[in-house]
Amino acid sequence: MSFADKLMELRRTRGWSQEELGNRLEVTRQTVSKWELGQTTPEMNKLVELSALFDIGLDELLDTPFQQEKESSEEQAGYLSPWRHFEYKSKRTLFGLPFVHVNIGRGLYRAKGVIAVGMAATGLLSVGLLSAGVFSFGVLSVGLLALGALAVGGVACGAVAAGLLAVGAVALGLLAIGGLAIGMYAMGGCALASHVALGGYASAPVAIGEWANGTVTILTDNHMRGASPGEVREAILRQFPHTFKWIVNLFAWLVRP
Repeated sequence: MSFADKLMELRRTRGWSQEELGNRLEVTRQTVSKWELGQTTPEMNKLVELSALFDIGLDELLDTPFQQEKESSEEQAGYLSPWRHFEYKSKRTLFGLPFVHVNIGRGLYRAKGVIAVGMAATGLLSVGLLSAGVFSFGVLSVGLLALGALAVGGVACGAVAAGLLAVGAVALGLLAIGGLAIGMYAMGGCALASHVALGGYASAPVAIGEWANGTVTILTDNHMRGASPGEVREAILRQFPHTFKWIVNLFAWLVRP
């Protein structure tokens, strides 16, 4: 269906005259008539107004017979183009946001909702190339719980992770676990910490590892054998008596007598 036919159908569905539609768009009846006859096409700002007025997407408003025929053949073939734009926004809202907003396709489409899925997504639960939310999953992810190639959050897991608890190939955090771990407490192949480090190479005031550098050092083999859990607990609490018990127990559990 051409734009002219689509516009006429939408107007008639609402029960509006050409003059009434023109008043809503602040144009003359003659202008609306020319649109519906296909003699002229609205400017972009008027197309946006029409899209909002009829609650219809611009892509649907401007559909051509060729596009419809192509989409129909794709659907009959059992597939849709992977680059086709798709958007869904639930009518149900929470805190002024749609409960679910999905906005995906070729281009940086943004989704914003309680549950948001898009190339750029913001929400309580967000999934996207760029995502931010309480629970966030994406290539670049920021959130209370963040999972991604680059993740930043309270709990962050990724190739590069930064957070209170960070797990990744490179991890930066209060408690960091990774190939290269840097934090107040660090565990990894190479662990560098301001308090306690455990790893193949460990550097910290309390250093536990095969190669250990610190004020207090506890040497182990490459299987973390050679030290007792009690020895590790005592060393940590002697240097840092206010360390959380679960952190002390975690370090002690990782070594094997």
